Amino acid sequence: MDDRIGRIVYSKTGRDKGRILAVVEVVNERQVLVADGDCRKIEKPKLKNVKHLQWTKNKAVDIIKCRLQGKMPDNHIIRKSIKMIQDGGEGGLVDG
Repeated sequence: MDDRIGRIVYSKTGRDKGRILAVVEVVNERQVLVADGDCRKIEKPKLKNVKHLQWTKNKAVDIIKCRLQGKMPDNHIIRKSIKMIQDGGEGGLVDG
């Protein structure tokens, strides 16, 4: 599995500029699918160029666990992971 899956990112361009998102799938070297579980739901993730994202060191463990099982995470799991990073909490997140 690609190490970018589960990474927490910030959008640098587009209508979602400044929004915190989670990488849910890697399409190719230049593009990933991102979702936030709120405005951008997992049922319709956003295709983003990796150059248009500000990458953080944080990874959402719950999202990674779902993807390792071959499933897409539910919207509430993505929202919970993003909320933890916004609140500065460490639960469910791992650096690196």
